[in-house]
Amino acid sequence: MMTKTYEMDINGRKLILETGELAQFANGSVLVKFGETTILSTATASASERPGTGFFPLTVDYEEKMYSVGRIPGGFFKREGRPTENAILNGRAIDRTIRPLFPEDLRRDVVVSNLLLAVDYDFSPKVAALIGTSAALAISDIPWKGPVAAAQVGLINGEIIVNPDYDDYCDSELDLYVAGTSEKIMMIEAAANEVPEDLMLAAIEAGHKEIKKVCQLLQQMKDEIGKETFEFASADAPQDLHNEIKDKYFDQMNEVILNPDKAQREAAVAEISKSISEYLEEKDPELVGFATELTEAVEKAVVRHQLTHNQRRVDGRALDEIRELTAKIDLIPRVHGSSLFSRGQTQVLSVVTLGTLADSQRFDGVNPEDRRRYMHHYNFPAYSVGEARGSRSAGRREIGHGHLAESALDPVMPSEEDFPYSIRCVSEVTMSNGSTSQASVCSSSLALMAAGVPIKKAVAGITCGLMSNPDDDSDYITFVDIQGIEDFYGDMDFKVAGTEDGITAIQVDMKIDGLTMDIVRDALEKTRKARLQILHNTMNPVIAEARENLAALAPKIDQIDIPSDKIREIIGSG
Repeated sequence: MMTKTYEMDINGRKLILETGELAQFANGSVLVKFGETTILSTATASASERPGTGFFPLTVDYEEKMYSVGRIPGGFFKREGRPTENAILNGRAIDRTIRPLFPEDLRRDVVVSNLLLAVDYDFSPKVAALIGTSAALAISDIPWKGPVAAAQVGLINGEIIVNPDYDDYCDSELDLYVAGTSEKIMMIEAAANEVPEDLMLAAIEAGHKEIKKVCQLLQQMKDEIGKETFEFASADAPQDLHNEIKDKYFDQMNEVILNPDKAQREAAVAEISKSISEYLEEKDPELVGFATELTEAVEKAVVRHQLTHNQRRVDGRALDEIRELTAKIDLIPRVHGSSLFSRGQTQVLSVVTLGTLADSQRFDGVNPEDRRRYMHHYNFPAYSVGEARGSRSAGRREIGHGHLAESALDPVMPSEEDFPYSIRCVSEVTMSNGSTSQASVCSSSLALMAAGVPIKKAVAGITCGLMSNPDDDSDYITFVDIQGIEDFYGDMDFKVAGTEDGITAIQVDMKIDGLTMDIVRDALEKTRKARLQILHNTMNPVIAEARENLAALAPKIDQIDIPSDKIREIIGSG
């Protein structure tokens, strides 16, 4: 294959995409150079469908190599080990952006890999990796409705800067990563220093403006050198069978779905699923394998019908109504701080531990940051959803949710000078029916104040869901505080955390081919109102500011300024 090169300027900075030389056995491969940040992005699909798979088997890897920053890995073996937290988070960001654009009924394994070869800190590897992934998929024969692109947006002295250099990034009050197609937003991640909603919306729009330009280049690549996409056997049940089962069981499902109790509702749906399975067995034993898919299709149709036509949710709430909230502190003895936050049938226990600065987390990765003083860990045990499964180490989801809660609270943390402690907060999900990451934000804020950590303000988090008409972008409804079934069958999970004065973190996932700016604007406004309600009505009455004293068993640290002429008396004259 001949080598082809495509390039463009992004704010006066060079983006170069090369293909045809490296990784020629992959379905698509592109070498991305964004400044001197260099990434090899590949997309590979299996030659046949994976049998017995009820989902699209997509894997996204982001691999950091220490040679990319001119360093030898630490440890005894002197080679890279398990992925770093940063690599996992970047891989998740790519996954959430590209996954909705694949055919839902594709059952071939697709593996996307991004190999970080060189890092120039002025040019975001996260942005380059998404662009490279998009380019590799666009020119491959894998069916996919891209291209997509990404941009990083900062806010410095009130000025929005797209793809800032490293110095500007360090001074920025906003770290916004936005990805999308030329028409819509596909994914948003943000960490912010109490940025108001209108300014956040303007930053998202600025990022999308740059995304459109990159998408034009990627579309040119696809048009000029893209392969014809391969045909694949659909894994879905035939449409006429879908219609038949929906007509037969819609009313029965409608009778049981409107139940605020998750366990009771799931038990009733399981009975309908059993009935569907028996009906398929009588009709044709080979159709029994479609029972779960068809049950979920009927359940989805009922949930969406109730919301879009009747504006009724399964638990009877209005669209802007939050589930019943409760908050408690000081549940656990001897720990440095604890709280329990409940939102309906979602419940999170958070525990805070204080240590010296020597207990801060150390990193051996490619990022210039090598130490973290505030750590937030999120655990999601199987019992929280009533499953009988053993415990396991934190997976990508747990790491992602922990990072989101950490980002939400980091802007209100006291400085090292004012509070010379390392801080670890662990959020244990004890019961889950949706929005556990945002419940973790609320619970952690309470636990930190109970522990005496002088955070500047309380932080709360809430989600916004979406049901949309795929044929009409203007026909949609949004609703706050989504529960599990609304997350599963809805189109969007728009998570926003912040204080009374602004946003501190955002994470947006979706199952459709993107959001319009009207939907983004609507979601930001709805979550703002809900966030203030949680702060004023539930959290502040329990504890509105940090306690003056630390827990009895917490370490006590005093700082003493020593005159320079007295130092020798402490450490000696040598």
